[in-house]
Amino acid sequence: MTAGTAHILTYAESWRGGGVERAQLRLARGWIAAGRRVTLVIGDATGPLAGEAPPGLTIIALGTHGMRALTAALPALVRAHAPDVIFCPGNHYTGAAAWLRLRLGRGCPPIIAKVSNALARTDQPWPIAQGYRAWLRLHRRFLAQVVAMSPAMADEAARAMRLPRGRIAVIANPPAVTIHDAPLPPLPAGRFVLGVGRLVAQKRWDRLIAALPRLADRTVTLVILGDGDARAALEAQVAALGLGARVLLPGHSTDPLPVIARAAVLALVSDYEGVPGVLREALSLGTPVIATDSSVAVREIVAAPALGTVVAPGDEAALVAALDDWLGGTRVRPAPVPQPGTDAARDYLALFDRLIAAPA
Repeated sequence: MTAGTAHILTYAESWRGGGVERAQLRLARGWIAAGRRVTLVIGDATGPLAGEAPPGLTIIALGTHGMRALTAALPALVRAHAPDVIFCPGNHYTGAAAWLRLRLGRGCPPIIAKVSNALARTDQPWPIAQGYRAWLRLHRRFLAQVVAMSPAMADEAARAMRLPRGRIAVIANPPAVTIHDAPLPPLPAGRFVLGVGRLVAQKRWDRLIAALPRLADRTVTLVILGDGDARAALEAQVAALGLGARVLLPGHSTDPLPVIARAAVLALVSDYEGVPGVLREALSLGTPVIATDSSVAVREIVAAPALGTVVAPGDEAALVAALDDWLGGTRVRPAPVPQPGTDAARDYLALFDRLIAAPA
């Protein structure tokens, strides 16, 4: 019998790809290895990440995609399976956590939620931003604990949610590891700029595509690993700019690390982010990065000019200049920076156990 937290329940919308769900599976693997029982409720159990589900994971597949069905199903499933704690893997999922707490009341196990995306959203119009801020302030009513992936994100969570720092832990995501049998996507023969992430509006890959014809070196190509509902729009942009020979969109990659290691530079040009794991992965391999100032954590990661360049999200000229700088042949690739989070699964378990031992 495991002392403390014996059973963890977590949930996700789908395995179609995404850093939140990938980190969730890495944590589940560590929890299972530590002898804990882990149940994952998932709307759609198909998709590229399905192969990363660890052995021993109890999977409850609802057979439907969408947050509404997942949210509706959770209260009955929590009652039936009686977990000790519930892990909410990211901001996108806190609405389901609020509904769960409302439905179960005092019978709801402690809910621990990770901050996966920026809480200060400069991309939102004023009325939406006001509503979002009010929603964040409600989180302290239904979450037992918040986990931020960096100190700066913890400070942001304390301000946005009006939480005391004692209810915010800092635990980095588990680091990425090489998957040795993963297929390598098709890559260009010469130098290339790399983007890694879902093809969705938040990531603003259109900025990177628009910058490509403005680069001094017209032989450099662009590779973006990922998939999503913005693919058609990005392909149309590539065609309109006549960049079909210089842009590759090979889709989801089971293991992007070998591609990151080969890239001349990795670029992340999002409107908003949380603590971008792909930046840490690139720097761990000695690949320089260019990133928009899309969260308070970006400058924590890109902590020195020798590691990369941070630009304002809407500054097209600065993005082109940064790319030209790192592609110009005079910059030295940075020394590898080790990824944090090696003990992430263990740190989460210690947090869960403390909550079970001394519930609020």
